Amino acid sequence: MSSIVPQSPQPRVQRKEKPKGKITRSNYRKRALPYLRKDFDDRCAYSMQHVENVGGIEHMEVDHFDPGQKKEYIQSYDNLFLAKSACNNKKQANWPSVAEQKLGIRFLNPCKEQDYGVHIFEDPETHIVWGVTPAGKYHVRILGLNSDNLVKEREARSKLQEMLNKGYVFNKTDQYLLDVVQVMQARLERSIPMIPCRKQPE
Repeated sequence: MSSIVPQSPQPRVQRKEKPKGKITRSNYRKRALPYLRKDFDDRCAYSMQHVENVGGIEHMEVDHFDPGQKKEYIQSYDNLFLAKSACNNKKQANWPSVAEQKLGIRFLNPCKEQDYGVHIFEDPETHIVWGVTPAGKYHVRILGLNSDNLVKEREARSKLQEMLNKGYVFNKTDQYLLDVVQVMQARLERSIPMIPCRKQPE
């Protein structure tokens, strides 16, 4: 099977406004964080968990996508991502070697490509995500994207979406039920977004 995957013309993450002024090793978090929060919609670049579901902004880090560029005094904003601490630490410690990269083993860059729905799919029954390319498989395994808390969040999100999709008929004047629906919708908006599904082979 060929590992060549057609690339989507649009990456998953669309960069917006860049910070003004130079970004350096000493100021990159302070200067880049407000812009990264907008770029990544307050979500981890890799797991897509919302900042509220990881314990707040103090548990999010400014990740250097290519950790090799971190040593440079002047930092490129395009190399900076918003990521939860666990994803950032795992990726930094496992950057693929040149030999591995030649085999297609690499981390996926959501600012340059579609990761979910091209390289990675979600099993609709187990809610485990799995890679269909060498890059997708490596990305999922190293970043721990099937940790218990992530699988449970994706499962809860799917159940919540299913409940809202059923469109239960109720009295629109019942303020309690309207409030419940609003709470459900708010919770869904902060959950890991829906991921294109494909049944994982046995």
